[in-house]
Amino acid sequence: MHDPIEDTRRWIERAVIGLNLCPFAKAVVAKAQVRYVLSDAVSPEALLETLGEELLRLRDAPAEEIDTTLIVHPQVLGDFLDYNDFLEDADALVEQLGLDGELQVASFHPQYQFAGSAPDDIANATNRSPWPTLHLLREDSVARAVAAFPDPDAIIDRNIATLEKLGREGWENLMS
Repeated sequence: MHDPIEDTRRWIERAVIGLNLCPFAKAVVAKAQVRYVLSDAVSPEALLETLGEELLRLRDAPAEEIDTTLIVHPQVLGDFLDYNDFLEDADALVEQLGLDGELQVASFHPQYQFAGSAPDDIANATNRSPWPTLHLLREDSVARAVAAFPDPDAIIDRNIATLEKLGREGWENLMS
């Protein structure tokens, strides 16, 4: 039996940090400022409830303790299109809680597919996590990280080049 949290930690270690897909991840992981939540939700409504609780927890926690939260939800929204539709509800909840401009939700999924890309396009792997995952971020932490990075737009192009060089087989070996 796979442990979704351990699978997610391994993915962050090997891909997100190991391939430097996110140059901002290493510091928060090293400082143990990442909160991992395994959701037992089996419906989108239950996941939305968990998301609300975790948004408020992140809002109320000092950034030195929790700078970012990953909600891993293996039992709901396994289909990417359903997951993608759910993201509108997630963003609406951020607004409803008055957290727009303070917190944001980023998305990772095993079947992640960028609009206009083919399902087997290796570039999709930049957002492919082992399990469906909602990533809660502090806007001010994102702004500081982006300000410290000389050309944040280059990150996407560099990631795609890294994955194209690695190739499908290299990606699968990294993730196994």
